[in-house]
Amino acid sequence: MTFILVIEQILNGLQFGIMLFLMAAGLTLIFGVMGLINLAHGSLYMVGAFAAAAVAGLTGSFGLSLIAALAASALAGVIVETVVIRRLYNKDHLDQVLATFALILIFSEGTRWVFGSFPLFLEIPEYLSGPVSLPGGIQYPLYRLALIFAGLLVAAGLMLLIAKTRIGIQIRAGENDREMIAALGVDINKLYTLIFALGAALAGLAGALVGAIQSVQMGMGEPVLILAFVVIVIGGIGSIKGALIGSILVGLTDTLGSVFLPQLFGLFMDTAAATNIGSSLASMAIYILMGVVLIWRPTGLFGARG
Repeated sequence: MTFILVIEQILNGLQFGIMLFLMAAGLTLIFGVMGLINLAHGSLYMVGAFAAAAVAGLTGSFGLSLIAALAASALAGVIVETVVIRRLYNKDHLDQVLATFALILIFSEGTRWVFGSFPLFLEIPEYLSGPVSLPGGIQYPLYRLALIFAGLLVAAGLMLLIAKTRIGIQIRAGENDREMIAALGVDINKLYTLIFALGAALAGLAGALVGAIQSVQMGMGEPVLILAFVVIVIGGIGSIKGALIGSILVGLTDTLGSVFLPQLFGLFMDTAAATNIGSSLASMAIYILMGVVLIWRPTGLFGARG
């Protein structure tokens, strides 16, 4: 275990956490403002990744692929909200779960019909490829470093949107009393559609950015969605700041645990057993973290106190 390895894995965990934030931010807005459990959020992540890969393959432009991911996922979000989700706001959470689970199946088959069953690949642009030298002699991939900075910029912009703009005021008011802001003349349907489209666009952007690191394939959004739910529970439902902090904690815990726990157990037992036990504990670590946070703060780190 070297100093360079530790720093590299911390950066990997930070990059993973920032990408989780793009998923969790939209999810926490949708749940916090609308009170909606949206299991199909991971499908919007997949839509963005496939749209980016398809456009990049046709045009060779990474910038256009990101624009396509944002547009496709936002459009899918608007269609889903107006056609399906709008009918679920006053329904029980069980109805919301069943309806959005059905959307997962529809998105999966629709994506298979449009793009086929085989994975697509989104190449890292040449100007972001290769390593960059960091202090201490660390060589780190430039693209992953760019993802960290891009995600932090998006986080800052989203926080400014929520805190400093009229739309942000309406979103914060909608979290506290949706009936009151509707009575004050705010078109609640348009506000909900805007929030859903924003959350979908963020998920699609995350899918497109991650698609250049891993293959773009069917079902890629569901594992990330599970982690995004863990993030918003840890950070507090409805809190963008909580989503950011929770995402970074989950990203670091998952990455560092998967790398260093097997090495730690390898000091006391044979390699095969150490890898098995260390990997098992690493997969449990984020849920242990969630349990500890909920024992300490039952509403999450930045959730509203009852």
